[in-house]
Order: sequence, then structure tokens, then C-alpha cells
Amino acid sequence: MNVSNATKDNGLSGNSSCKAIFTPCLIWLYCTVFIGGLLGIISILFLLVKMNTRSVTTTAVVNLVVVHSVFLLTVPFRVIYLIKQTWTFKSPFCKFVSSMLHVHMYLTFLFYVVILVIRYLIFFKHKDKVEFYRKLHAVAASTGMWLLVIVIVVPLIVSQYGASNTYNEKDCFTFHLELAHENVRAINYVISFIVIATGVILLVLQVFIIMSMVRKIRHSLLSHQEFCAQLKNLFFIGVIFICFLPYQFFRIYYLQVVAHSTNCNTHALFYNEIFLSITSISCFDLLLFVLGGSHWFKQKIIALWNCLLCR
Repeated sequence: MNVSNATKDNGLSGNSSCKAIFTPCLIWLYCTVFIGGLLGIISILFLLVKMNTRSVTTTAVVNLVVVHSVFLLTVPFRVIYLIKQTWTFKSPFCKFVSSMLHVHMYLTFLFYVVILVIRYLIFFKHKDKVEFYRKLHAVAASTGMWLLVIVIVVPLIVSQYGASNTYNEKDCFTFHLELAHENVRAINYVISFIVIATGVILLVLQVFIIMSMVRKIRHSLLSHQEFCAQLKNLFFIGVIFICFLPYQFFRIYYLQVVAHSTNCNTHALFYNEIFLSITSISCFDLLLFVLGGSHWFKQKIIALWNCLLCR
């Protein structure tokens, strides 16, 4: 019995109308993400002009801008589909738009990890900054990474994403049938556990660093530049725990449902789509990053903190 027939015998035929029930909430969420992400990209461009181009952190932020930009280009197509409930474009483009949400999530997570690890190295090795020797090295590192994505990741997605089943061309984002295969589920399990474990390790390290600084400095914490820099790290960890980890935790449950269900579970599909859409909220990071660097915003936060301490 081949894979296609086995899938049909399990009640998961690719021609079935098994798909998530979308709500207006998803439309508003993606529209908000598109506007907020666009504002963040425009705002960060003005800051990048003044930043050290040889800094590893700056290089990671630049690549983060590219990742968000490519993903935001696909968001309008998602919104059009959610409104019409019919995919009016070609099937390969559907696969690209669908996969971009996953690619965006994991690349964003990767750049967060790079930024945090660099900042931890600065703290533990007592350095002022970590940077490339020349600007050309920063360009080469970014170019090499994107060549890797374009040469390996993109062709792999185009050739393998949704390739083992037949899907209705009018429906999009319904490639859950691929999870019926054990090897695909195994890869998803491994990725989820790696992301969750990495997020927890980063949080533990950050808490350790902040607590050690609190014991060392004790007074006037917010006026200490190094302590404020460590507090900024909590922003990246916060995005990981709010936007990425809920999806990864639900993904583990979702894989179990797909593995042991012989019928279409529209509720599981719906919640999977909700948790997946929440990962796109990470596009607000650049806008919040700009606000966090604003002197006026810092003064307001310090004033609020002092007010809370007075109470």
C-alpha cells in the first residue's frame, strides 16, 4: 500500500474539505502585524544609519529587518485568502506563502539567539562590544547565510513542502496531511524541543545575570548602563516566550492529535492556525526596539518605576 492510499484509508484524503475555520480575528491580526511591522522597518532604518556597521549585533538586526520584510510581503496574500476563503493564485505560490510563516519564525528566533549570545559573551568576558574586523566581514557573513537559505532552504521547501499528498488548489495553508508521516513528525518534534530548550536556557542565563548584577550594584539600578542593557535582553526573551514557545508547546500536542486521529479535527487545526499566527506578532520587535532606544520613552519608564517604588 502506498502513502497516498494509506492516507485516504485514514480518512485524511487530500481532496477532503478538512481545513481550519478562520475567523475575522485572524484578518485583523495579520493586518495589524503588517502595519506595525512596516512602521518598525521604516523606523529602524533611521537608527541603522547611526549604528556601528561592524557590530555583530547590528548585523543580526539588519538581517532581522530583511526577514521581516520578506515575510510582510506575503501577509497581504494571507489576508486576501482569509477574506475570500478561496486561493486565487497558483499552488506553488501557496506553498511559498504558507512556508514563509514558519521560515520567518525560525529565522527570527535564530537571530534573537545570536543577539542574546553575543550580549552574554560581552557580559561574561567583560568586553565593551563584539564586532567584525572589517565591514566586509559583516557583509560576507550575512551574504553567506542568505545564500545558504536561498540555495538549500528555498529549493527544499519548493520541492518537498506538501509534495506527498494531493491538495485542492482552491484551498491554502492546509498541508497538515504531511504530518501523517512518521519522519515528518519526528523532525517537528526535534525542532520543537530544541526551540523550547533554547528558550528556557536563555531565560535561566538572563535571570542569573540580572540577579548577580542586583547583588553587585544594589542601588540605582536603572541609572546603571550595563543593567539597563541586560533588561533589554528580557525584551527578546519575552518575544520568544510570548510569540514562539506557545506555538511550540501546542505543536507537540498537535502532532499527537494528528498521529492518533483517523478523522479531521477542525478544532485542532483552528487552534494550530491561531498559535501559528501569534508568531507573526514578533514583527513588532523592531518598532518596540526603536521605542526602547528613545530617550523620552526611557524617561517615562524610569518615572513610572520610581513612582511604583514610592508606593
